Amino acid sequence: MKKSKPDNIVFDKKSNKYNASILPYASSVGAPSIKIEDNSSWKERGVAKVNKKISLKFQELKSDYENLLDEFKWNEIIYNSKFSFEPVIGENYYLYTDKSNQYFLSLINPESWNKECIGEFTLNSEGKWLKSI
Repeated sequence: MKKSKPDNIVFDKKSNKYNASILPYASSVGAPSIKIEDNSSWKERGVAKVNKKISLKFQELKSDYENLLDEFKWNEIIYNSKFSFEPVIGENYYLYTDKSNQYFLSLINPESWNKECIGEFTLNSEGKWLKSI
C-alpha cells in the first residue's frame, strides 16, 4: 500500500519527520486560530506616558540649566565688582552700583543709606555667592 503524502505543515522535509509536537504554534485544523491582537491603544498609552516623563525631565533640566546660568552670572558680577574687605562665609553682603554704573559689594544694608541695591548675597563654603533677594 502506498503511503499518503504527509501534511506539509507538520512534516519537515529536511529531517523527513513529523514535527507537529515541537512547533511553537498549533498546526491541526481543529486548533484555535492565531489572531493578532490590536495593541495600538497600549502603544499610544505607552508613548504618551514616556513622552510625558521625558518632557518633565526636560523641563527640570532646563530649569536647572537656567538656575546654573543665573548663579554663574551673579558670581561673575560679584567677583568682578569692587570691594575692599575679605568676605566671611555665611555673612550677608549687598551689591550696589556707583555713579559710574560699576558694581561694588558692601556690608551696609539698603535701609541704612540711599543707594540702589541690586541684591543681597551670601558667600557659601565653596566660595559661591548665593542670591538671597
